[in-house]
Amino acid sequence: MTTPDAATDPRQVPPTPNIAFLTMAVGRRVRAKVDAALDQHGLTYRHLSALGHLAGNPDLSYAELARRGGVTTQSMQATLAQLQQRGAVEQRNPAKRGLRAQLRLTPTGTDLLRLGAAALDSVEEQLVATLSAEQRTHTAAGLFTVFTALLADDTSPPRPRNAD
Repeated sequence: MTTPDAATDPRQVPPTPNIAFLTMAVGRRVRAKVDAALDQHGLTYRHLSALGHLAGNPDLSYAELARRGGVTTQSMQATLAQLQQRGAVEQRNPAKRGLRAQLRLTPTGTDLLRLGAAALDSVEEQLVATLSAEQRTHTAAGLFTVFTALLADDTSPPRPRNAD
């Protein structure tokens, strides 16, 4: 018995792909892999997002971190409380209503960010393992172009409440 060739077997060759559908399907699978990789370090995507934003921009407000992470302010406050309990983030000023929090990464936070970045690198390596260097370059460039266009689009609908 011979194995069907992907180029001639109609069950293996998709019709003209819908890029929006493929992006959503790939995104769901990648997110599951990223979540599993981060979970090995007790991290979530939200934790990694907060750590990354604070590493590049210390002293961001809770609201600004929430906007950048695509979650509510209350959700980001809960995320940061978890990171503070782990010793990854510290608030350098007293918590007062109306006063912008001065949040900074600690050495533990920097270590967690490195672990999270390594987890992402591992998932990326799995994701692009079958692509040539040229395909990787074109894929990254195309996705980045689409991503930046979406960021500039004011008409995007709000995220569903359960998306964070």
